[in-house]
Amino acid sequence: MFVISERATIGANFKHGHFVVIEDDVIIGNNVEVGHNVIIRRGVRIGDNCKILDGTILGKRPQKASLSATTEGAVHYPPLVLGKAVTVGASCVIYVGAEIGDMVFLGDKATVREDVKIGEYTIIGRGVAVENKVAIGRKCKIETGAYITAMSTIEDYCFIAPEVTFTNDNFLGRTEERKKYFGGPIVRKGARIGANATILPGVEIGADAVVAAGSVVTRDVRPRVIVAGVPAKYLRDVPAEQLIENQIFYDG
Repeated sequence: MFVISERATIGANFKHGHFVVIEDDVIIGNNVEVGHNVIIRRGVRIGDNCKILDGTILGKRPQKASLSATTEGAVHYPPLVLGKAVTVGASCVIYVGAEIGDMVFLGDKATVREDVKIGEYTIIGRGVAVENKVAIGRKCKIETGAYITAMSTIEDYCFIAPEVTFTNDNFLGRTEERKKYFGGPIVRKGARIGANATILPGVEIGADAVVAAGSVVTRDVRPRVIVAGVPAKYLRDVPAEQLIENQIFYDG
């Protein structure tokens, strides 16, 4: 059983499983595969050669809680756009207004909220949560269980290890004054963050810097240095052979 709107545009060699719903004004490119129990909401755009695995929802609209500080209600968002050859794992939820670049891979149970851009070839691991108003560059890797809070920026070639947590509210949800200061971390090109690190609101991690596993980063980190500890402090410079510009996969 499946429900495909007559107002959807479907490309050549489309394959789909059971219990698929495709709503009005969806555009699907050529050679796209959709698994069982997939819902594709109104207006979604899917490029050629994409794979959408079982149980995924594409184009979900955000629902504003009464006390939500960053979700906007009754907003007209542009359609969700998946580039070419994107793989979306099982039970993922990707919201309307997200833009996913070519060759991006999203692991099972990943969530990507509205107003998010993800650059080409980036990997979003299993169970990663990317909140709204986030920009992620190209050729990044964000591993299992990482939490990328709203209003964060991650530039190209960054590595975010499992269970890393970004934060954006120094007031921990109290006072209206806090809303003037909301802001997630900024992670500059080629920076790497180790497992279970916590990055405080508005902190900038410099280009090619390294944050050691388990660190709590409370202030900006200079480019090309390693920091470690609680709170994180300078440990040493990043060795030359570890710099992004010296890697064979780096193309500028």
